Amino acid sequence: MFDEEIRKPKGHEVGMQLDTMSVEELNERIAMLEGEIARLKAAIEARGATRKAADAAFKL
Repeated sequence: MFDEEIRKPKGHEVGMQLDTMSVEELNERIAMLEGEIARLKAAIEARGATRKAADAAFKL
């Protein structure tokens, strides 16, 4: 039992077990997920800007 090293997942999976994580680990995951949310929102905004530019170029 003690011979086996506890392997911590590198990323976060929706629905994963949280019982064995410390408060520090949970806070790290929150920070990681907030960063990912910001990255996804930036991608959405970039696509919206591209769409607006295309719409303006083809507007008669």
